Amino acid sequence: MDRARHGSGAPLTAPVRTGLLGGSFNPAHGGHRRISLFAMQALGLDEVWWLVSPGNPLKPRKGMAPIAARYRSALVQARNAPIRVTAIEQTLGTRYTVNTLRALTGRFPKRDFLWLMGSDNLAQFHRWKAWRDIARMMPIAVIARPGYDAQAVASPAMAWLRGHRVSPAVFRKRGVWSAPSLVNLRFDPDPRSATAIRRADPDWASRYGTGPLFDQVTHRQVFDRSSRGQAAPAA
Repeated sequence: MDRARHGSGAPLTAPVRTGLLGGSFNPAHGGHRRISLFAMQALGLDEVWWLVSPGNPLKPRKGMAPIAARYRSALVQARNAPIRVTAIEQTLGTRYTVNTLRALTGRFPKRDFLWLMGSDNLAQFHRWKAWRDIARMMPIAVIARPGYDAQAVASPAMAWLRGHRVSPAVFRKRGVWSAPSLVNLRFDPDPRSATAIRRADPDWASRYGTGPLFDQVTHRQVFDRSSRGQAAPAA
């Protein structure tokens, strides 16, 4: 990790550069892992946090597995990688992403956060609550997804963010992050999707075990027995 020095010559630990990937993870799959590791390398991140959402107000509740099963699927996919799985949104009780990010930046002042999203989310980013506040709060890296690039380019959010684009190489070399900043990441398309997995295996959630679960960010036990059989509430 890079280090800076103050006037006395003593080393100061640089902020931990942390990517945030939010989502339903219904279920988590290898595509989530691949884009996270790619973003880490391209942008010089120290680690990525997967924010397993209690629910997404822009997605239907039908077909949403219990959060405990989704969390377990994320733990499996993040294994042996610099990825932390967290359900901190449920702990914080925040309903919207903007509120979650405000809470995280206040709770973890020694971290520099960057928001990761797919181009499918950028296409509808203007529908998110206080989306401009999110963009002003931390840099955003958009990862291309097959079939969504044209919608993302034509979106109101892209029109607003277009003047703040930064190349991945320039962003990686920056000593201090600033926002708003938009970084477009392109790599070989990954065809895997949670929707396809659910269609091929509607009962996937039933194959994940039970027992205590611990949050990899807060290090506290998360969920209780009732969470195994209940659908996730709306975010």
